[in-house]
Amino acid sequence: MFSSLMPQRKEFFELLAAHSDRVVAGANATLRLINGLGEGTEDIPALVAEVNMNEKSADKIKAELIALLHKSFTTPINRDQIHTLTIELDNVLNALQDVANSVGMYSIKVSTGEAREMAALASDACMRLNRAVMALPNKSRVEETVNLCKEIDAIESQADRVQRKAISQLFDGSVGIWQAMKMRELYSLQENVLDRCEDAAKTIEEILIENS
Repeated sequence: MFSSLMPQRKEFFELLAAHSDRVVAGANATLRLINGLGEGTEDIPALVAEVNMNEKSADKIKAELIALLHKSFTTPINRDQIHTLTIELDNVLNALQDVANSVGMYSIKVSTGEAREMAALASDACMRLNRAVMALPNKSRVEETVNLCKEIDAIESQADRVQRKAISQLFDGSVGIWQAMKMRELYSLQENVLDRCEDAAKTIEEILIENS
């Protein structure tokens, strides 16, 4: 019975990796969604459903990991940090879901260059976050993991600049006020995805520092 309280080290990391896989899948579906607006090349409702499906799948992984934390006597790394990283990965997917659902909620029919750029940046950040999570259990990959976290921070800063430029263009008189308000909200939701990626990256850096 006592052995059941001591799960193999790999169980926690496998669940974190599975969770981050869903983050990448959600980000890629969101990227296709934003790129497909107004182009007629994508089934927009199907892509929204795909993002929502990945979020629901990730919720099950999160629940499984938290249940494992509760029943485990020992954990490979600080249990609070495992819990925090799990919640932050969930926050990334929730933010992606907000972006996807806003398309229908605000009746956004056409994308912009800035929205597409921010979606691409979010996809890049999520891919790096996934790689960082995958490398986390391997102490020989600490430098690689740190660099991935730094890249996520740089991507978030780039997204900030894109968002500022995009919002300033909305209110130069070239678009109507309602369209400007809808797109400003979309840009804000997109930026939130990058912010949540940055939060997760910071937690990974803290884990590396504590376990170095």
